[in-house]
Amino acid sequence: MRLLLVEDDDHVAAALSAVLARHGFQVVHARNGEEALRALLPAEKEPFGVILLDLGLPDQDGYEVCGKIRKRTATPVIMVTARADVRSRIHGLNLGADDYVTKPYDTGELLARIHAVARRTSGAEDTAPTPVAALRLGPVAIELPTRRVSVDGEEVQLTRKEFDLLALLSQRPGVVFRREQIISEVWRTSWEGTGRTLEVHVASLRSKLRLPTLIETVRGVGYRLVAPSA
Repeated sequence: MRLLLVEDDDHVAAALSAVLARHGFQVVHARNGEEALRALLPAEKEPFGVILLDLGLPDQDGYEVCGKIRKRTATPVIMVTARADVRSRIHGLNLGADDYVTKPYDTGELLARIHAVARRTSGAEDTAPTPVAALRLGPVAIELPTRRVSVDGEEVQLTRKEFDLLALLSQRPGVVFRREQIISEVWRTSWEGTGRTLEVHVASLRSKLRLPTLIETVRGVGYRLVAPSA
């Protein structure tokens, strides 16, 4: 798999590239946002399987670079940064990042995350299976074939995984979905480290839909969707 590593620190990039190469990755190193965007241009090259994007870049803000990348390609993006607060994570996911890893990180964990996003975005559509075409939950309308969501008639832009998560929970309002079940069906993995990503996606959905009580946390178990009144 070709992997684009966007990292301005040459020492960090060299060490990480060596580890990735030992695990079969062909690493292309970009030192800033402009180099990263140029690396995506050659159409004759084999496409990248994953992009590792550091947010502390010298020429552009990493969030800005992520937005530009997402406009050009659907390649999975994993943000790698020291910014560990929830707002930063939510902002990154809203811009289209598929995962978010905070420094310092364990290389084994990073490799697991790389394989996880590559696995769940390769090939076929990864939405949760559903027998219906549309759902209505109070002011929330979910169109499954077109993957559109609106609240009171106003369309809300969701990331791929945010939509998949909402679609899954909305199939059975009031029923508690275990965290392990959600991770298995939406992320297609049993890896425990995905749990933090799940929490961030839930927080992002509550914020975007402007319905903080729509998804209820059942402590120690998982989440359930509480259908709002119209």
